[in-house]
Amino acid sequence: MAKPRDYDKEYDDYHSQPDQIKKRAVRNSARSTMAKAGKVSKGDGVEVDHITPLKKGGDNAPSNLRVVDKKKNRGWRKGKTDYNI
Repeated sequence: MAKPRDYDKEYDDYHSQPDQIKKRAVRNSARSTMAKAGKVSKGDGVEVDHITPLKKGGDNAPSNLRVVDKKKNRGWRKGKTDYNI
């Protein structure tokens, strides 16, 4: 029988990595930018999406940010449909 996975350890190991901390800081900065503009608020069910992804050279400039529904932002068809709200 296979050894059960230690999900708590995996989570801690992944999220405490320096590159993941840096990425989280960039995402939080993008959300803060949109919150200051009055486009999002805590618990509103929407997410801030980068039009040009960060890993493809995008940045946190307001012109590269859009507000999208949480379900659509995390969907498998992301990038194939324009779904600005």
